[in-house]
Amino acid sequence: MDRYLVFKTRDELVRIKIERILYFEAERNYTKLVLTNGIQFIFAINLGKIEEILENQIRDYASVLLRVGKSFIINKNHVLQISLPKTKLLFAAADGKAKELIVPKEPLKILKETLEKELPDTK
Repeated sequence: MDRYLVFKTRDELVRIKIERILYFEAERNYTKLVLTNGIQFIFAINLGKIEEILENQIRDYASVLLRVGKSFIINKNHVLQISLPKTKLLFAAADGKAKELIVPKEPLKILKETLEKELPDTK
């Protein structure tokens, strides 16, 4: 069964499949949402409020969506590469192209460690 995230205002409603979310990016009091197919939405709410919406609408959202530093909430299922020396986070997009974000080193390091903990034990 598909799971959806819904954003609504007085005049609009946006309904998005969770698995199509690539990342959210903070832009002052606005938040940009980028989907795997390249479609983007801008919401007139900050990233903290987006986190509240995620908590209210998606029971286990943290199993898929992770806050990375002050500026991003990413879908960890689309992470292709993390490069600490280049402070780069690479996503696999639906069109076969990669989407790159520049992320501060410390949040990127925490993300890398978090994803490493989820790897199966190979001992």
